[in-house]
Amino acid sequence: MVDFRNDYLSLNVPSVDSSGDKRRKIHLKRSWNQLSKCQKTTLLCCVLMIIFGILNFLNQKDEALVLANTNEQLESKYAVKNFIEAPKLVEDALEHVELKKDVELESKSLRNNVENNHVAIKGDSKFLGPTTDKQKAVVKAFKHAWKGYKKFAWGHDHLKPISETYNDWFGLGLTIVDSLDTMFIMGLKDEYNEGRDWVEKHLNFDINRDVNLFEVTIRVLGGLLSIYHFSKDDMFLKKATELADRLLPCFGSESGIPYSDINLFTRKPHAPKWSPDSSTSEVTTIQLEFRDLSRVTGNPKYEEAVYNVSRLIHKLEKKDGLVPIFINANTGQFRSYATITIGARGDSYYEYLLKQWVQTGKMLDSLKDDYLESIRGIEKHLLRKTEPNGYVFIGELLAGGKEFKPKMDHLTCYLPGTLALGVHNGLPNEHWTLALDLLNTCYQTYAQQPTFLAPEITYFNIQSENTKPKDMYVKSNDAHNLLRPEFIESLWYMYQLTGNATYQDWGWRIFRGFENYTRVLNGYTSIGNVKNAANVRPKDMMESFFLSETLKYLYLLFSDDPKLLDLDKFVVNSEAHPLPIYLN
Repeated sequence: MVDFRNDYLSLNVPSVDSSGDKRRKIHLKRSWNQLSKCQKTTLLCCVLMIIFGILNFLNQKDEALVLANTNEQLESKYAVKNFIEAPKLVEDALEHVELKKDVELESKSLRNNVENNHVAIKGDSKFLGPTTDKQKAVVKAFKHAWKGYKKFAWGHDHLKPISETYNDWFGLGLTIVDSLDTMFIMGLKDEYNEGRDWVEKHLNFDINRDVNLFEVTIRVLGGLLSIYHFSKDDMFLKKATELADRLLPCFGSESGIPYSDINLFTRKPHAPKWSPDSSTSEVTTIQLEFRDLSRVTGNPKYEEAVYNVSRLIHKLEKKDGLVPIFINANTGQFRSYATITIGARGDSYYEYLLKQWVQTGKMLDSLKDDYLESIRGIEKHLLRKTEPNGYVFIGELLAGGKEFKPKMDHLTCYLPGTLALGVHNGLPNEHWTLALDLLNTCYQTYAQQPTFLAPEITYFNIQSENTKPKDMYVKSNDAHNLLRPEFIESLWYMYQLTGNATYQDWGWRIFRGFENYTRVLNGYTSIGNVKNAANVRPKDMMESFFLSETLKYLYLLFSDDPKLLDLDKFVVNSEAHPLPIYLN
């Protein structure tokens, strides 16, 4: 027992000899009084630190017990019932949701889809390495980027090639996981084995780190599933399943619309720190991956969680199929007066409407109907032509649709490829004309810059009375290039569906732009100014999507076999990870 009184320390030590006890107390008191004031203070601090240390240890044990109980509750909440009971699962999840008749019919068939999968892929896909000079140039670029990443950022998310260090966003080795299927497709066996080895031994999801549901789904979950389908390596599927189980609590909101962020260790989801709302594109760009995981594991819980989101969004009121870019996970409602755009925070909502329909063998008509309505909405509200040359572009609606802004993100340049994919799958032929018009405009955003690299954002002139008309212009703050893939993605779709070598020529010019203005000693870097070839202002960042998407699409584009990755067998997620098409 520790007893503080009268400015001395009394240590009561139990003993059967009471006289000895008194002598020890007198001795301790005398020793204490002989100490200097500094020594007394030091001793008191040490005793207090020991006490606080013991109390903190006991408190941590209590917190660990609470955390364990919390995780058990979360796991129980998202545990799957016996698979024999699965027909009730979809109806249970939707008991408070009113749905249209056709959507109800679709939901009743969900378990059968998971049980009776028929995949369009027959046999193992074989990728034998580059067969053309342009493909070889892309492989050389990949190996250059990989060498720098391996030397200065191995196991981390992104390479900073100029400062010879790394950036960690989530701490999940994003560049490795994101690039595995690229290396497989390119036939880079040594690099692939290095990456596979790291994933098996070091990819750990049991980390006290907040991650973004959307980004981790398209990059990590999508990357693991894609390489699982190519390699048939069960290790990747095991990792994918573990990750998905840690992400599932995001769907536990009151509305069923997922929270945007989650801590991988505590499995506690939450809204982003900067807003109470989730981004619409983020909560609607996770369906391909979770559905695929259900199909390969036979466990319907992943598909049910994400398909419920699609059903809820389907039910909400929209502006001729167009959606605001923010939605609240608690209320399940769009934010009033939010921007409507096909660019950032809106883009992949429209992409995944079509791709989900394709992924499921064109069986989910509500998705197709929403997609077709959205294209009509784009044509009605967002489509304009520039002055004086009449370039077709897609602008934005501000204040909930009241004000048009003649601005287009580079992200929007994914749309020509998506439109072409829709036409390939039997949707209206007039979508092809729109795809060609938008593709040409996107190409001009590259061709009109001295670097032959597009800016992040382009503004357009729609005023015919302008005395010095210029169709498009770039503001200084928007002149950066992040090594993005969207336009090259569209070129690949167009080339695969037409065989027109013009699209390869355009892609080669862009590749040369990357080589001339973004290649540095240890990799590739985003740049701050595409408008000045003499001073591009390197930004010292190589994000994982450069290897996962940009170089992969360039490699596929330059193939002498347009069917190297067959669009009748694969649907490609928003991070360029191919997943199989199911025929039901």
